[in-house]
Amino acid sequence: MSTGVEYAKPFIKATIEILATMANMQAKPGKPFVKKDHTSEGDVSAIIGFTGDRNGSISVSFTKSAAIALVRGMLGDDIQDILQDAKDAVGEISNMISGQARAGLAETGLVFQGSTPSVVMGDKHTITHVSKAPVISIPFETDHGTFFVEFCFE
Repeated sequence: MSTGVEYAKPFIKATIEILATMANMQAKPGKPFVKKDHTSEGDVSAIIGFTGDRNGSISVSFTKSAAIALVRGMLGDDIQDILQDAKDAVGEISNMISGQARAGLAETGLVFQGSTPSVVMGDKHTITHVSKAPVISIPFETDHGTFFVEFCFE
């Protein structure tokens, strides 16, 4: 595997499986593209750095509507504090996607260790990936809005 699109496959597979299993959400991937700036497409984002065979990071950014659906899918109606629950849910889902995607990449010979997710909220916040390599963004559609999975590594 040598192209960003080929590297996207484990991230797409992990995202679809994790969202379906953990939040009962069906996520339909769009076409991966190279991101041109650092502005988030979502309102709640988690970023996870990783080290190993290469250095890099993954981020997952949910729009408000998709983040709320994620919380409801994971917690049902047991929502205590929607802002805190959204931060926690996005962080946890990102961690699971990262772990499963890294396992998929390990099958190709790329081994990574991940860090703890950092979660950021707000309109038009920025996401700075740890690598200077191009950032690949994968858009996903759900019945409740969009979200994006981004990754890059050297």
